[in-house]
Amino acid sequence: MNKLIFRKFSLDIVNFFLIASFSITFIIWIIQAVNFLDLVSDDGHSLNIYFYYVSLNLPKIFSKTIIFVFFISIFYVINKYENSNELIVFWNNGIKKIQLINFICKFSILFLILQLIFTIFVVPKSQNLGRIFIKESNIDFLPKLIAEKKFINVVKGLTIFVEEYKKDGELRKIYINEKIEGDKSKIIVADYGRIIKKENKYILRLYNGGITNFNLNNTFGLNFSETDYDLSNFSTKTVTVSKIQELDTFKLFNCVREYFPLADFDETKLINKPESETCHERTVKSVVEELYKRIIIPFYTIVVSLVGSSLVIEPKSRYFIKSRRLNIFLIGSFLIILSQISLKYFFISSLINNLILILPLILIIIYYIFLNIFTKFRLNLL
Repeated sequence: MNKLIFRKFSLDIVNFFLIASFSITFIIWIIQAVNFLDLVSDDGHSLNIYFYYVSLNLPKIFSKTIIFVFFISIFYVINKYENSNELIVFWNNGIKKIQLINFICKFSILFLILQLIFTIFVVPKSQNLGRIFIKESNIDFLPKLIAEKKFINVVKGLTIFVEEYKKDGELRKIYINEKIEGDKSKIIVADYGRIIKKENKYILRLYNGGITNFNLNNTFGLNFSETDYDLSNFSTKTVTVSKIQELDTFKLFNCVREYFPLADFDETKLINKPESETCHERTVKSVVEELYKRIIIPFYTIVVSLVGSSLVIEPKSRYFIKSRRLNIFLIGSFLIILSQISLKYFFISSLINNLILILPLILIIIYYIFLNIFTKFRLNLL
């Protein structure tokens, strides 16, 4: 009978967690997707690339909501059971309050493992795939961005101006400014032209114009009756260098392994490893903070599970009965916020560094001892 009771209780938590997490994740994803529209409007990528890139942000959003949604799930289910007097079923079947708390604590380990899988493996991989896809994609949306009497500079080192864009696709009075390298540049003018797609690449075919090359010492030019200008040689203005959030977790750990235990030194210290593209010229602080987000913060899942499970304890004082739900909710919310803001205090001192790293474990032990003592105390009064 007890197994059936705990099974129903866990299923209620999982069901609420899935509904709430997917709803919140989808809402945040929609908001972020709107913010990423500049991939099309400003950077010249196609809608296929846009949707693929935006979809790869879903694991990141989901992983960030796990702790909060899990806390809300426990809070909601216990509160629902209490309002409908379903908690009496637990007590009538000989289940003690500390047993229910122990079950919630053990159950939270599954969500801890889930979040660790996402933060350590899934999220960095998906973010890196998105960056690689953007880096290797061409600017196949560029033709639709060209407009009359408007300077287009969606790619690095290239500016295009068109006086007239006819309905049949013909461009009139074309001006192109290409920055080659250093002080070298090229200006191309043409009477008219067309954008042609050839072998999945866009070419600007120009007619009746001239090319002028500029460098530090001299200038020279030539005229043409027809020439092809290959647009595929240019890269998007989207940042294609890997961010620290996209790097493999184990590679990041190897970057700072020699700096542990974290001692008192300049937090802006750069990692000097020319042989490693992952580590070189990154600050120790940025790498340690990223590892903290991936490995340490998920352990707050157990902390908030203990906070939420304290709803099963009913204090004698009427004042605390009225305010305990609000207090428990505020405590859980504060601990979630604490897990994020504690990053700001890294590298103040060795003591603070070590304290921040083991803080989730300290909170788990203290809160569990508190619940254990208080439940036994309450049960002795019954």
